[in-house]
Amino acid sequence: MGMLNSVGLQNPGVDGFIKNELPYLRGYNTVIIANISGNTPEEYTQMTEKLSDAAVDIIEINVSCPNVKAGGIQFGTSTDAVATVTDAVKRHSRVPVMVKLSPNVTDVAEIARAAEAAGADAISLINTILGMRIDIATRRPVLANNTGGLSGPAIFPVAVRMVWQVSQAVKAPVLGMGGVMNGDNAIEMMLAGASLVGVGTASISDPYAPVKVIEGIENYLRRSGAYTAGELTGKAELN
Repeated sequence: MGMLNSVGLQNPGVDGFIKNELPYLRGYNTVIIANISGNTPEEYTQMTEKLSDAAVDIIEINVSCPNVKAGGIQFGTSTDAVATVTDAVKRHSRVPVMVKLSPNVTDVAEIARAAEAAGADAISLINTILGMRIDIATRRPVLANNTGGLSGPAIFPVAVRMVWQVSQAVKAPVLGMGGVMNGDNAIEMMLAGASLVGVGTASISDPYAPVKVIEGIENYLRRSGAYTAGELTGKAELN
C-alpha cells in the first residue's frame, strides 16, 4: 500500500544540477520544475537566483525542511514561516513560483492561503506523511532515523481530501499528488480540484507509470465525452 522511506534529499546541489543535469533535461520537450529546499530563507533565495538565471520554467519551494533559525521547526508547519520563505523567493525569482505543502499540519488550507497571500503562483500537495514502523524481533525502529515519509496508495485518500480543501481556499492552480498510481486516480485528483497531477512513488515500481497514467486519463476522457482534462478540474458533485 505504499513506501516508508528516510533517504534525505540526495542531489548534486544547485550548481551541479545547472551544469550537468539541466542541459540533459533541455533535450526534451517538457516543462522543467526545480524543487528547492533550504535551512534558511537566504539559502532558498540563493538557489532561486541561480535557477532563474539558468531559466528553469518553474521553481517549487519545498517547505517541509527544518528552519534552523527557528529552532528546527519546519517551514511548512507555520503560516508565518511559509509566508516569509514564499515572499523571499518571489522577490528573487524571474519565473513562476509554486509552494509544495506538507500534510503534517492541522489546517492545510490556512497554510495554502498564507503562501498565496505571499505571492505563490501555484500550490502543490501533498508531501509525504510522517510514519514509523518497529521490528518486533529487535524492538527497534525499522528506519535508522526512527521515522520516515509515507507515500503511495496508502495516503491517496488524505491527498484527495487536502487537494479539495486547498482548491476551495485559494485561487492559484493546484498540483495534486500523493498516491496517484493510475489514470483513475489522476481523474479523481482533478475532480477534487487539481489542475495538474504528479506521479512519484508509482514510478519507482514501474518507470512507465506516468505514461500509463496519461493513457488512463485519455481513456476516461473518451468514455466520458469530456473534451479536455481541464474541464474536469473541481467538477466533483459534492453535497
